[in-house]
Amino acid sequence: MSRLLLTIACALLLFVYDASAQAPSPEAMDAARKLVATLKIADQYRAALPQLMLKLRPVVAQDRPEIEHDYDAMTAPGSDIYAPYLASMTEQIAALYAQSFTVDELRQIQAFYAGPAGKKYQEKSDTLAQASAQIGQDVSQKAADELKQRLTEALRQKRQKP
Repeated sequence: MSRLLLTIACALLLFVYDASAQAPSPEAMDAARKLVATLKIADQYRAALPQLMLKLRPVVAQDRPEIEHDYDAMTAPGSDIYAPYLASMTEQIAALYAQSFTVDELRQIQAFYAGPAGKKYQEKSDTLAQASAQIGQDVSQKAADELKQRLTEALRQKRQKP
């Protein structure tokens, strides 16, 4: 009896998993790919590659000049070495967006980012994110300092009472 219940439970789990893992519709994928292109996600990846390659260089080359030279040539900007990863990444991100939003929502988001306000937001987003993070750190530090002072004072007063 318990084996039958276990089998049924596994079958139900597989059914639920399969239903949630279904590929998005072609229309959703098309809308998501357009959004990914508008967001310039591939450009962001390309911009991050030089730093990644610099971190990998000493690991791969192991201080051997002949390998460093070959490594630099193989990983030069525009190299085809990145192409399959870039294509895979952008396709997976498009699938994630297609699963997370309806086709209509994807089109609305894409329209926003393709418009003047969306473009301006994209241009300023890195600067805004850095400034926002700094504001958060500053306010958190100030709050921590003030709370520390208040708690210290409250504990002192509590200990002085008979």
